[in-house]
Amino acid sequence: MHVQEASVVYAPLLANIHTQCFGAGAQWDEAAITALLSSPGVQAGLVMVKDQPAGFIMLRSVVDEAEVLTICILPEYRKRGLAQRLLAWCIQVGQQNGMQNLFLEVSVNNQSARALYEKQGFEKLGLRKKYYEDGSDALVLGRSCQAVSP
Repeated sequence: MHVQEASVVYAPLLANIHTQCFGAGAQWDEAAITALLSSPGVQAGLVMVKDQPAGFIMLRSVVDEAEVLTICILPEYRKRGLAQRLLAWCIQVGQQNGMQNLFLEVSVNNQSARALYEKQGFEKLGLRKKYYEDGSDALVLGRSCQAVSP
């Protein structure tokens, strides 16, 4: 398993993965992903398992902060530590680019993602009421990109 950077030429593949991971109202199509990857400060990491794409993460960096825009793992590859690997890649990219903090939103209803983010050192910073299309609230989470001393 490894993570590689995914440029705008990967937009069709990333859109296909995103469609398989999210419900109808939350799916990003190729045009949306192309637009994001063409924007300044946006990067994507594609996780590969035995040379097969299994998921990706997309982040946007502005000044010294970064935001996870999306993270998704194809259903058949879940529960294998791939999301953890993508988050580690994201933090490493943040460190290399001088990012101080990393932020993301997660549905209050997504217990597995919340557990993953907590395990990765994210802390609750706020709440966005009725943020998602289904009306659910989003937790705003953040963590430092700086290396933690043992």
